[in-house]
Amino acid sequence: MRILADENIPLVEAFFAEFGEIRRQPGRAFSADALAEADVLLVRSVTRVDAALLQGSPVRFVGTCTIGTDHLDLDHLAAANIAWASAPGCNARGVVDYVLGSLLALAEVAGSPLRERCYGVVGAGQVGARLVEVLRGLGCRVLVCDPPRAEREGGDYVDLDEVLAQCDVISLHTPLTSAGRWPTRHLLNAERLARLRPGSWLINASRGAVVDNQALHALLLQRPDVEAVLDVWEGEPLVDVALAERCRIATPHIAGYSLEGKARGTAQIYRALCAHLGMLAPLELEALLPEPWLPQLTLHAGADPDWALSALCRAVYDPRRDSADFRRSLRGDEDMRRAGFDALRKHYPPRREIDGLRVELLGQAPQLAALVRALGARLV
Repeated sequence: MRILADENIPLVEAFFAEFGEIRRQPGRAFSADALAEADVLLVRSVTRVDAALLQGSPVRFVGTCTIGTDHLDLDHLAAANIAWASAPGCNARGVVDYVLGSLLALAEVAGSPLRERCYGVVGAGQVGARLVEVLRGLGCRVLVCDPPRAEREGGDYVDLDEVLAQCDVISLHTPLTSAGRWPTRHLLNAERLARLRPGSWLINASRGAVVDNQALHALLLQRPDVEAVLDVWEGEPLVDVALAERCRIATPHIAGYSLEGKARGTAQIYRALCAHLGMLAPLELEALLPEPWLPQLTLHAGADPDWALSALCRAVYDPRRDSADFRRSLRGDEDMRRAGFDALRKHYPPRREIDGLRVELLGQAPQLAALVRALGARLV
């Protein structure tokens, strides 16, 4: 079996060596010629997998080590009888950590704790649902907008108009769709952006085109009270530099780039290929991950809860470093900026997840214990 894999997918050799020959290439450089000698294609979101790419290839299985599938032409894969798999939820915890770190940075600038705001989570899939659980566990008021889930399940969902009217923090976690009953392309267009409440915070860690980037830039020029955090961009890897400069935090599509998140995606596709081939999947991800650099923290029972929240999150991950690195890459001509965007992703430093952190409390501290549990960290 011949496997062609994106060079940025981790642990490919560890998981797939038993299947046969492995070749690596940059995901944006995949071509029909490269697939002429491949039976299995392993990609990330930067590769558009469609008829043009697959024409004449022997590929019979496509695995994307990402939660999204908008880069896969699923209709063509079905028509061509090519099996495929994605990795739903693989990086959900990493995205939650990114949002928490961004919220803490925004709260620091505003000079107010997180629980004083009302949060609107748009999209309650793997990422959004986990974010809702964490925020509510921290004592925050959260409204959830997810029309497809609301129709299927009923329950306590609200529409986008109510989110815009009531929430002063909006975090976007929808897939990118252009058709159907609930298209999300430019879900936040100029008209909806204009309805953001005074002092709103807007976070997009879903897909760039869920927000009209030109309209957002125009809004930020007119409304300095609005704070924006963008991890995803229309036209990436070429980013609107002027828009990035107006964002409080700007990063190169790395919200879910935790070490566990990326490796979990590989493991899920490994299991999917084994199932496709009718094989057992003997390898386990836990045996392949390194020990975290910071396995445990100890807090005294008298610690201030707001300080403890910030300390625990930032001890594991602070997105302001990624934002600083990204801003330094937004120089030079378009080719240099494209290359800089991809280089930051290719050489991204190891980053762990908060739910892998063990926390010891010295003394009786029920409020701190509840905070640790809400974050998903492990009490010891």
